[in-house]
Amino acid sequence: MSHIEPFRALRYDTGRVALSSVATQPYDKITPEMQEHYYTSSPYNLVRIILGKRQPSDNPADNPYTRARACFGEWREGGILRQDPEPSIYRYLQRFVVPGSGVELERQGFIALGKIEDYSSGVVFRHEQTLAKPKADRLELLRATRAHFGQVFMLYNDPEREIEWCLGPRGAPDAETRDEYGVLHQVSRISDPGIIDLVRSKMRAKQLIIADGHHRYETALAYRNERRQQAQSAARPAKLTPGPELRPYEFVMMTLVNMDSPELVILSTHRVVDGLEDFSPERFRRGASEFFSVEEADPGINAERVAAILKEAGRGGTALVAVLRDRAFLLSRPHSPAAAFQNVSLRQQGLDVVQLHKGLLENVLGISEEAIRDQKNVSYIRDAGEALSRVRSGGADIAFLMNPVGIRQMRQVAFAGEVMPQKSTDFYPKLLSGLTIYALE
Repeated sequence: MSHIEPFRALRYDTGRVALSSVATQPYDKITPEMQEHYYTSSPYNLVRIILGKRQPSDNPADNPYTRARACFGEWREGGILRQDPEPSIYRYLQRFVVPGSGVELERQGFIALGKIEDYSSGVVFRHEQTLAKPKADRLELLRATRAHFGQVFMLYNDPEREIEWCLGPRGAPDAETRDEYGVLHQVSRISDPGIIDLVRSKMRAKQLIIADGHHRYETALAYRNERRQQAQSAARPAKLTPGPELRPYEFVMMTLVNMDSPELVILSTHRVVDGLEDFSPERFRRGASEFFSVEEADPGINAERVAAILKEAGRGGTALVAVLRDRAFLLSRPHSPAAAFQNVSLRQQGLDVVQLHKGLLENVLGISEEAIRDQKNVSYIRDAGEALSRVRSGGADIAFLMNPVGIRQMRQVAFAGEVMPQKSTDFYPKLLSGLTIYALE
């Protein structure tokens, strides 16, 4: 049973600052170049909190986390961030063009607090593996600021789209901005208790799948457990809000989106491999033929042609395109040895990304699962053209391009309690950070 609550969000005072100059992409999507741009765009840009610059002089008393806490406190005291007067949920609309298609869509969700649940409870499900280092970083930030600045992207099942209907007719948004990818983001506050109660009641029977934000969710879970232990040790009651029995750290900020919405878009995340010793194109071809039917492709193939080939070949099942500096291969009709998929379920063996990781990355190229998790030889790139350029410029050994995971496939894996390799899905567009902020204190 999912537990949703309204909250009094902290939001930028758009009379003082332009939202376009202070909101950011999620922290894990911010490149060094983007970080620099955000820093120069405004002294109040959220990047100073969620991904502050590191300095050679950093020490326990002065570091990105202590500076984040200081910024957050100053912005609240100075009125840059203001708290809404009433507990609310927030309709969140995104209008965007699907990359590579020219098709414009409009995706609607809502921002609210969601009760943090252990995975074993059967309420919240994950679908990707997580990494220890990002979670340690996010936990330090949460300890320092005691606030959530970005939303966990959650999916719920609602084929009749009743909850979207409950959010009511659209008026003028309370805030809007367009991001660096041309996506329009609009936020509207809903404080009517009747509407909020209706949405909460319809959400109560829902199970949730984390679409984006696995690290943020598991960080919130770890922090909740930490605070529970502290409360037990102190043996004194804390202020019980929100709700009569649940403390603020029992909740995390979420954007909830209907997984049955046709506007839900998943893009491919391609793999680029570098740093291999004695890499041989011919040896790769021979090794790959033990796992796939291998066909030579045009070595000068471009991104558009790759997409067309993958779409056509993917109709029959798994299809991958491997591009080397002066060769290219279409890999399809997998016939992998059973030994390569020990402890991997049949439902996951049908996923292109699992065939790629278990068959090619681990067995043919000899990259260990640990090295893949640590991104020692493998990087993840959304843009196929960029992946091709990396290889052809000599910056990488081989690029693997593939079709995106389908929402139905992701659902089956998640509800079965399984996880796919990291970066298996790329939901587009991302949720901006800084539209609403949930302060625990």
